[in-house]
Parts: sequence; structure tokens; C-alpha cells
Amino acid sequence: MSVALTSAQNRFLRGQAHGRKALMQVGGKGITPGLVAELDQLLERHELVKVKVGAEDREAREAMIAELAAQTGSALVQRIGHTATLYRRSKENPAIVLPRA
Repeated sequence: MSVALTSAQNRFLRGQAHGRKALMQVGGKGITPGLVAELDQLLERHELVKVKVGAEDREAREAMIAELAAQTGSALVQRIGHTATLYRRSKENPAIVLPRA
């Protein structure tokens, strides 16, 4: 289940992600169950995660990002070049408070 964000929430999260560095990189092996599990843990811990995707082809890169978001139940906040920002609210310890509208 993917998270639906309003435009104000999306804008807020883009601002929060601006100074952050990528915490994960998808390499030549592509999306593996281990990579998805690691991303799941990162999203639970940080809520907002930047992921670098190494695919050269734009369509392949977009497909990988969409698959990562779908498998982790996260929302795609933004995509710039090879870097995608994903958000999912933490179940145990939410730290980011989204604006209402």
C-alpha cells in the first residue's frame, strides 16, 4: 500500500530532504529481497530516505524506483536524476510531523 501525499506535504518533505545524503544505493544486482528489507528498516528508522539508483536507462530507473516504493509501501517524494526520495511514516517512533493540508 502506497502513501498518498498532498502537494503541501510533498513540498514540506522535499524541504526536509534537501540537506540529506543518500543512505542507500541500488547497484548492478538490481532490487533484491535483501535490499528491500534494508530499505524497509531505513524507512522505519528515518522515515525520509534518499536512494541512488544506478540504472543508466531512464525507464529502467523509473521502474526500479516505482518497484521500491510499492514493495516498501512508501511514497515517492521526488526524483532528481539518479536519486529518489521516499517517505513512509514510522510505525513505532514517528518523528516527522506532516502539515495538514
